[in-house]
Order: sequence, then C-alpha cells, then structure tokens
Amino acid sequence: MTALVVGVCALVLPSVEEPMVVRLWEGGPPGFEARRDEPEQAQDYWVKNIHHPSLTVFLPPPEKATGTAVVICPGGGHRLLVYNAEGVEAARFLNELGVAAFVLKYRLGREEGSPYQIDVHARADGLRAVRLVRSRAAEWGIDPARVGLMGFSAGGEVVSMVALGSEAAELEASDPVDRLNGRPDFGIWIYPGPLGIPEALPPEAPPAFLLVANDDRGAARSVMSLLAKYRAADRPVEAHILAGGGHAFNMGKRSERVSVRGWPGRLAEWLADLGYLDRGSR
Repeated sequence: MTALVVGVCALVLPSVEEPMVVRLWEGGPPGFEARRDEPEQAQDYWVKNIHHPSLTVFLPPPEKATGTAVVICPGGGHRLLVYNAEGVEAARFLNELGVAAFVLKYRLGREEGSPYQIDVHARADGLRAVRLVRSRAAEWGIDPARVGLMGFSAGGEVVSMVALGSEAAELEASDPVDRLNGRPDFGIWIYPGPLGIPEALPPEAPPAFLLVANDDRGAARSVMSLLAKYRAADRPVEAHILAGGGHAFNMGKRSERVSVRGWPGRLAEWLADLGYLDRGSR
C-alpha cells in the first residue's frame, strides 16, 4: 500500500500489482546454470543480457478469461528484446480480449559476447515456454489445447523454430515439464525474419496468422514464403500485407497509417473466427 499525505490526513492508496515473473528453469538453463544470477540490462524500450530466461505473466480479468493463452516473443535482432512495445503492449491487448499472455525473455545469440546459438538456445527457450504454460494451465485458468505463440521480427523466427521445427516431447526427460508437447496450437508471425522457416511444413503445422508491410522487404519475403508453404501444405493460414508501414511498427500505436494502427483488430478477428475468444474449458 502507498500512503499519500494531504494536510493532516493520510490516504492509503492501493499499489499497482507487478506481474508475476516465472523462470523457465528454476536453477537456470541447462548447461548455463552458473550465469543465472547475472543481472539483466534494461533501458528505455529494451532488455538484454538474459541468462536466466523467464516468462512475465499477464492474466486477463476472470470475468473476461477465455482459457486461451499466448506466449509472446519480442523482436530485437537477437541482440536485445523490444520488451515494452513488442511484449507488454501486446500482452495488455490480448488481456482485453480475455487471453492470458506470457512475455518471453529468451537468450540472445547475437548480443556481443553471447555464448548462445539462436537455433539451439532461443529455440529451447521457446519450447520450454510453451511447455511451462501448459504445465501450469490449471493454475492460470488456461486450456492446454489453446496455447499459441506470437513473435515480432526476430521473435517471429523463434515462433518458426518452435512451431514448424521437428519437435517431440522428451518422454524420458527427468523434468516432467520437458515431457509435454512444445508445439503451439496456433502461431502468430508479425514481420518475421527468415530463420526457422523449413523447406516444407510439418503435417501438424498450427494455424497461422501472418502480417507485414509491403515496404518491409526482408520480412515481406518471409511472410510470402510462409504463406506459400502453408498453401502448399493445405494448412489454415490468414495473411495481411499492408501497403506501407516499414519494419518494427510494434502494435501500431505510433504509426500515422490507419491500417497499421488498426492491425491488432485483424488479429482479434482471426482469433474470434477460430473460436479462441469463446469462453472454453478451463
């Protein structure tokens, strides 16, 4: 509680509750446990120096909760994470829809001096995040069959590696979390990079939402590649190619373009069409 003194009266105001932070591995990521206590670095819009990957938990109000969940992977070129604009803001938007959101701080393979590999450690963090959410579904009021994965830019590459890569639960793993399915039930790619897009989709590729600006040449190629592969595999996909907006427009709030500011509405419509905004079993 926070005390506010006005004249001789002390008013007690409720404090804003901080979101829960859950470590992907309590003892630190396997093989890098010794670095788990190194502090993160954060300034303005970014976070980096992540050696103890985590999920920040944003739950919707109980009266809105649908039982659907989304793990969010911010972008930042694998050098940093655009944590607020591509993490917290996305989580707050999803909460308004009744969707539980979990912002992933994953290890950064291109940060200066990094010991990590994108296709190994960022992918491992994404898989573990989906599994961890499923493992605590009852606690968080989530249907474990309604867990999606969303990524912006480099975070979209994490989505590709997790959602479209070869994945099997480690049935012999000593940690029960690692025995759960790590493939998301749906994937959301927002101006994604090219890493992790396979030559052909796995048969179980999840339904996809793709969005990019036409003048974002690199990410537009990624989206067109994903769209072609989804169509060839006859898997569910919805794609939006905006006329302009460039790269890294986040949730669209700072853009002058109406279409960019309105893109989150297209995502809400897609989630509704798939039934993920209906109140499901929880």
